[in-house]
Amino acid sequence: SGRRRDMCIILAGEGECTGQALKTRLSKHYDERIDPESFYGALSALVDAGFVEEREEGIADVYSLTDAGERHLREHFEWMRERLK
Repeated sequence: SGRRRDMCIILAGEGECTGQALKTRLSKHYDERIDPESFYGALSALVDAGFVEEREEGIADVYSLTDAGERHLREHFEWMRERLK
């Protein structure tokens, strides 16, 4: 989905984020409140697909893009670039 893609784009730019920081950045991008349940559902789907890695740091979970996630994002970017010529 577009939301999942945008989450991956944010992680590609940031390197890693807590779940809350990622949700805040996504909310600012869309200029709207993001429902926590749908946000964390989308984030879990990215983790389950192997595109995002989750690790615990203190009391927060930290997320980062995996190599597979970055590869998929770059392939999508190239596909878009080819069509926007």
